[in-house]
Amino acid sequence: MMSYKIVDIDSQEKWDNFVSERPEANFLQSWDFYEFHKARGKKVVRRGAIDDDDNLIAVYAGVVETARRGTYMAIAGGPLMDYEDETLVREIFDDIKEEGGKTGCVFVRVRPQEPKSERVLKLLDNLGLKPAPMYLSVEYAGILDLHKTEEEILAGASQGFRRKLRKAEKAEITVETSNNPEVVKTFYNLEVEHAKRQGFVAFSQDFLYKQFAAFAKNDEVLMYTARKDGEILAQNFMIFYGPEASYHYGVSSPLGTKYSAAPLLHMAAMEEARKRGCIRYNLWGIVGLEEKEHRFYGVSEFKRSFGVEELKYTPAHDLILNPTKYKINKLVETIRKKKRHV
Repeated sequence: MMSYKIVDIDSQEKWDNFVSERPEANFLQSWDFYEFHKARGKKVVRRGAIDDDDNLIAVYAGVVETARRGTYMAIAGGPLMDYEDETLVREIFDDIKEEGGKTGCVFVRVRPQEPKSERVLKLLDNLGLKPAPMYLSVEYAGILDLHKTEEEILAGASQGFRRKLRKAEKAEITVETSNNPEVVKTFYNLEVEHAKRQGFVAFSQDFLYKQFAAFAKNDEVLMYTARKDGEILAQNFMIFYGPEASYHYGVSSPLGTKYSAAPLLHMAAMEEARKRGCIRYNLWGIVGLEEKEHRFYGVSEFKRSFGVEELKYTPAHDLILNPTKYKINKLVETIRKKKRHV
């Protein structure tokens, strides 16, 4: 039987070497994502199981979030480990429980990076975790295989998508990229207007800036901007980490919608992703075809027009540490989910 110890990990190189080589991983468990959380004044936890040869065999990173309904730890896209090794899984979750207790958490919310399956759901149930009342990061994603050429991806896209792309190409739209965090200022201004039209709450400029800056430090992010006659039509906030390119955020103006600028940005980002060795292009959240009342239904249809493969991750589960306080949290989140139509 392999022996190992679970400890704090303080080496970015050691952490990212392990995480970025995991075929299922994306930026959600990257070192820099938690540097972003630290820049927001949050407490973060980075733990890993190290074997006798000083090699990592499992990791999880979490951020401690404070709320009036109770403090909790969020572990999005993790833990990363071999879920077939049930002994290792159990010991990692025992460690998560202990760390959650140390930080005064009412519960720990985990959204594993594993595809949804009866085996993983049963494993989490056996560990005492309960399905969460609210999602944690994306649980249902649209994925493109970047082993395919641009021609092959376009062949699999909808006719409407190809028509929009041709329209944008004829409109003499230029595409530019930047990894300078100052570009977030124009993104934020466009986001505020976009949020007013679509009826959602915009992220703060500080939130976006610190996130972009954390990934820019190690050349893991680019802002894609579409312009026509000098006017910004659309912008995409793209993260490139390990095997995956992630369409993290996107905004557009009414003129950008008119000229169908967004497809141009995605095709440019896919080209860059291939150059960086990424094998997947993650368009992030989509909702079911039957969920026509969901506020993300429209954008989901746009993402499906790319010809995506649909991937359902194991949904968020809660490790409950304080049952009494957790009941209050569950009630609040259940009501909030219904109001937000998510």
